[in-house]
Amino acid sequence: MAYVRRRDERNRTASVTGYILAINLVVAGLFAGAFAWVSTYPRVRGAARWIAAAYLLGALSFIIEWMVPVFDRPRFVVFAAFATSLGGVGLLGLGIARHYGQRLPIRLFGAALLFGFALNLAIFDMPRTSVLRVLLYQTPYILVMGLVARQVFLVRERQLIDTILGWLLAASAAHFLSKPVLAWAFGSGTTPQDYINTIYGVISQSMGSMIMVAFGLMMLAVLVSEVLADATAKSETDPLTGLLNRRGFEARARLAGPIVGRSGVPASIVICDLDHFKSINDTYGHGAGDRVIAEFAKHLSAALGDNHVAGRIGGEEFAVILPGATATAGRLFAEAIRTAFAGAAIEGLPQALRPTASFGVAELRPDDTMSSMLRRADHALYHAKNDGRDCVRVAPLDLQTDAGSRRGTGRG
Repeated sequence: MAYVRRRDERNRTASVTGYILAINLVVAGLFAGAFAWVSTYPRVRGAARWIAAAYLLGALSFIIEWMVPVFDRPRFVVFAAFATSLGGVGLLGLGIARHYGQRLPIRLFGAALLFGFALNLAIFDMPRTSVLRVLLYQTPYILVMGLVARQVFLVRERQLIDTILGWLLAASAAHFLSKPVLAWAFGSGTTPQDYINTIYGVISQSMGSMIMVAFGLMMLAVLVSEVLADATAKSETDPLTGLLNRRGFEARARLAGPIVGRSGVPASIVICDLDHFKSINDTYGHGAGDRVIAEFAKHLSAALGDNHVAGRIGGEEFAVILPGATATAGRLFAEAIRTAFAGAAIEGLPQALRPTASFGVAELRPDDTMSSMLRRADHALYHAKNDGRDCVRVAPLDLQTDAGSRRGTGRG
């Protein structure tokens, strides 16, 4: 009766372990598909492909491990299960390195994998009940997973989600250290075929399942957040100039407004408008007009500082927020761009034709909002147009304007 009970317990344990292996296989396949789908987005294509391949290799490992009890001499099958599993971990590391823009450590991971393969073959005939054997079996996983975690912690400008990912990987490496203790406590079986019949097999596969799911979800979050950030940046970027479009500029202005207003330091805004742009478009074509806009944006971009916010807010109109700049500094900024642009030759235009731009500058007042400062700069721009164009005008600090106070000869 005791023998029958033990046999029934082993059968139940084997069923549970087999069930978990089946779940792991399905989960690995689903994550492989998810990362393959994410890889269709160019921004994260390289990293997602490596990670999709890692999960595919992991799925193959579960299939091979399922087959171990079928063979009387499973040396090759056991090694194949180990090699595909460890190889999948190595591919994860390459995917992470690719995502964070690091040089792919193929040689380092290759050396670690080769060491793991050689060690696995060397310990195959050691007693499976030996705690030392279990520790040596897990050592390559600890080493490779530690290298994967290292790839994340090498990133200098980590976000919170990246740090969480790094610690998750470090915890994954550490969990392999617990397996020798679990094998000693519950027994790992005397033969490779017995593994599926042990409580240790159930615990080991369950732990592996949790690690696989946690890492997959975390890495998907990292990649998808990158995709969303890239999509947001593209939706707020003018494709012709590379500057913010009106939507992006207004979004940054809303963020910068309260900060600038509370800081107590000066701030200015510059509005720029290309002169006679419509006549250039009508006479020389839209291609020439686009080159004029791109040339102006090139000079504007070259003058920007790290804390400046610049955007193309209309067809030929640009705006720049200059935190820390007085009206005098804003005028100097505008004059530098005006002078450089006025001397630029534009492809498709006659050599004698040099497009110009007009500028309006306004400094932040104590009672200002970003909108009111923008209106005063706009008012100054119209004065620049009235005064003959190709010049810079500064709005007086005591100027009173509203949305309907624009005067002048019109844009262009």
